[in-house]
Amino acid sequence: MEETKIIVLPTKGEKPDLENGSIFFIGTATVILRYAGFTILTDPNFLHQGEEVHLHYGIKSPRLTNPAIEIEELPPLDLIVLSHMHDDHFDRVAAQKLDKNIPIVTTHEATVELKQKGFNSTHSLNTWETITVSKGEVTLRITAMPGRHGPMLLASLLPPVIGSMLEFQAPSGKTSFRLYITGDTLITQQLKEIPQRYSDIDLALLHLGGTKVFGVLLTMDAKQGVEALQIIAPKTAIPIHYNDYTVFKSPLEDFMQAVTAAGLEKQVKYLKHGETYNFQVDVADFS
Repeated sequence: MEETKIIVLPTKGEKPDLENGSIFFIGTATVILRYAGFTILTDPNFLHQGEEVHLHYGIKSPRLTNPAIEIEELPPLDLIVLSHMHDDHFDRVAAQKLDKNIPIVTTHEATVELKQKGFNSTHSLNTWETITVSKGEVTLRITAMPGRHGPMLLASLLPPVIGSMLEFQAPSGKTSFRLYITGDTLITQQLKEIPQRYSDIDLALLHLGGTKVFGVLLTMDAKQGVEALQIIAPKTAIPIHYNDYTVFKSPLEDFMQAVTAAGLEKQVKYLKHGETYNFQVDVADFS
């Protein structure tokens, strides 16, 4: 039976705020997005400093940082967007303590594992496929973006990964805000299709870190992060997924230097764990 591609969320009838939104950075690839009446969590990782994630093929990596908040401090959530099933993106704390009824949008392979963990509102997307989430007067379209978690020869041995395009549509039907999340990916030819399909991206969250296992690059390092900026050309970009685990070999400082060398510093906002990026949207264009 094919899964539904529509999610209807309950609402208390409050008027959504289309003018103001925020990104709260918890750590790794975990953020809380608040906009247009939605509260969305990405890639929940709440392990503490010194605790290990278990990656594939017996590989372990200790965490070097702490999350900005504990999982018990999360606000009420509407849904979770998950790029793929790795411990540093959906850890044992999340598996144990998150509400099992919360909608989770992710890959097909991740939904299988999540269902085994007791989560019963999972929704899978293939690349370029869209799910519609409605809450009151506002509609959110989530479309899976291409991603590849490693070079071609290794990609088949790693969990499939998606990026995400989140498009918030005002009651008029016009898109008021467009957010792109890269997911754990390297620069690929397919990534270059994104700006052909989406020429106006308001904000991008870049998964960086330069993850290396046995010397093989599995996520974008500083150089590829700048290349992604140049390809996608968002109005603003925020780097995440850096400096948190020992397998992350490309520190944020390298990316900052590469951004400056490329003359893109006005395009990038940097957040420390626990910091918030507030954004404003001109709603006059969407009435």
